[in-house]
Amino acid sequence: MEEYSQLNFPGITLRCVRGDGGVSVWDSLRHKYIVLTPEEWVRRHVVEWLMQSYHLLPEQIVLEYPVEIGGTRQRADVVVVDKRGAPQLVVECKESRIDFTRSEVVREVYAQVVRYNATLHSPQIMITNGLRHFCFRTEDFCSYQAIRELEL
Repeated sequence: MEEYSQLNFPGITLRCVRGDGGVSVWDSLRHKYIVLTPEEWVRRHVVEWLMQSYHLLPEQIVLEYPVEIGGTRQRADVVVVDKRGAPQLVVECKESRIDFTRSEVVREVYAQVVRYNATLHSPQIMITNGLRHFCFRTEDFCSYQAIRELEL
């Protein structure tokens, strides 16, 4: 898949099929094929990294987690839950061409995940474009502290 760039995550193996809509990849969490968009490319890497690095079970990772904000339904890209189903991490994925070297872009994506977390109350949040990752721990669900390593 040469049209997708190398990311700052370990490599992954994908089960792919080609169709009229382009390339689709098997999503073992949702048990269906998903169109491989540049953002999905990043999400696939995040999921595999979380499962491998933190030894998470598939049932602890929820994709497209529903979040209601101001009466509108939105979806968090990736939410890690504990055994009781309580959110432990909210991840917002962006495609790699979204420029995370620009502080205003990072602030905008950060604000998006903070809005989700105002409802979800996870102790940690993360934003990534696959190349750069920023992780934060909530101090009191109103303020966040940057962290180097997630605690899962």
